[in-house]
Formats: sequence, structure tokens, C-alpha cells
Amino acid sequence: MARSRILGALAAAALVAGCAGGNGFGLGPGRYGLVRPGPESVAGGRMTVTPTLPWNQARRSYGDIAREENWTLNGPLLDSLSFIGGVESGKAIVRQRRRAERQVPRFRADMSPPEIASMIETFYRIRAGSVRFEMTGLQPRTFLGRPGFQFDYDHLDVNEIERRGRAVGAVIDERFYLILFDAARMHYFPAALPEFERIVESARLSG
Repeated sequence: MARSRILGALAAAALVAGCAGGNGFGLGPGRYGLVRPGPESVAGGRMTVTPTLPWNQARRSYGDIAREENWTLNGPLLDSLSFIGGVESGKAIVRQRRRAERQVPRFRADMSPPEIASMIETFYRIRAGSVRFEMTGLQPRTFLGRPGFQFDYDHLDVNEIERRGRAVGAVIDERFYLILFDAARMHYFPAALPEFERIVESARLSG
């Protein structure tokens, strides 16, 4: 009963807040567009993925970079799916003010998987307001037909929701490609993880 009340409260908060929260790469205020099952070009046309469930595409926000796209199933307070497609070496993975005291490191083509994982951890700590972040696994994984990496993590977000995430990415021709899923650890992460895995396995480079 207590678990049902908590889930109900979270869902109600998501309906009221819309895109006000979440920890994807720039999910901000705005409306959604329906993403139907089937092949879909994402992240500025750099990748094609094939979801098997209907998703909601968030309207672009100030924090988004050009080669980024964000989806959600139940509202970003509960889950978010972020795509980054082909970020060039020397570019940032999130838009930030030049004079900001704390900066998320820029991507470099010579970064190792641990350095990329650290870059994303810094994003969560500086920009997403995570008060606790723990990397729980880092391993090689083929992505977009090339050698890549996967890492899992847990964190407590600014809304005091325990969250879990998985990121799968690769550096291809000196460009950074990533699909990242982040969701409330209770129910929402395990419920959508199989769909995330299908999307990752379906991902192809475009053009």
C-alpha cells in the first residue's frame, strides 16, 4: 500500500510539473511530440533507432546542444531517454555559460571510457543537481557496430528521488555518440530497461 501511494504521488507530481525536473541532457519546460514505434531519426539525424513502444519527445530547451534529443515515457521526473549524436572533439555535451564557475568538461576524441564516464558524472553533479552519485559498473560494449562502452550508475537527484541510469556510447571518427536512460530506481528503471536495450541494439549511424 505504501509503495502504491509513493508511485501515485510521483505520477501526480510529473503531471503537474511536466518537464520541470528529470536528469536527462537538458529536459526542460515544454510540450511533447509523440514518437511512434518504428524507425526514427534522432539527435539531428545522426542516428536511427527503432523503439517498440510509444515515447514522448520533449521540446528543445536552453540546455540542449544541437546534436541532442530527449524522450520520456512517463514524464522526466520518472524517466528520461537522451540521445547524443556525433559531438565533435572540443565541444561540450551540455550548453553552459562561459563565465560559470564550475564547468562540465568538454568532450575530447582521445578520452578513454573512464574519462567519458567521469565527464557525465560531472554533468550530473554540476548541472543536474545530484547530491549523491555512484558509478556501479563500466564495461566494453559494441555500439553502432563499433567498440564502445556501457556504464551504470545510481544517484539521488535534486528532488530527492533515488534514480538509476545506464549509458551506452562510443567514439566514432572522433565524434561522441551516446544513448542514456535515467529513471526512478523504484519500478520505472527496471520496467523500461528492456525497451532501452532494444533501442540501443537497434541503433544505426545515419548517412
